[in-house]
Amino acid sequence: MERIRTRLKAHLERAYAPYSGFPVVALIEAEGEEFLGVNVENAAYPLSQCAERNAVAAMVLAGKRRLQRVHIYSPKGPIPPCGGCRQVLYEFGGAEAEVVLHGPQGYETWTLGDLLPRAFGPKDL
Repeated sequence: MERIRTRLKAHLERAYAPYSGFPVVALIEAEGEEFLGVNVENAAYPLSQCAERNAVAAMVLAGKRRLQRVHIYSPKGPIPPCGGCRQVLYEFGGAEAEVVLHGPQGYETWTLGDLLPRAFGPKDL
């Protein structure tokens, strides 16, 4: 866990969070590989992108479709992913995927099922 935490912290400065001052880094473990994402804010707030969704985009671009674990780090953490990110993570991980929330003082581990009970997913279509 310490290797992941060190890697997350090393990429924190790449987050673009000039408006909120709330940088976030996400790392997804998927099919034996790791994919990073940082939050990217925009002056038009609705156009901002969360770190988790940017990490999912990197995973999909690499041809992966199933995540096993996502790590989320913020110096203000541990913080859970927003509702939209929970839904996107569920699409690719399902209820059993692990979510590890890192902060300066440590980490907490949850499942997506814990964070998004009764989720809507591909099986519901």
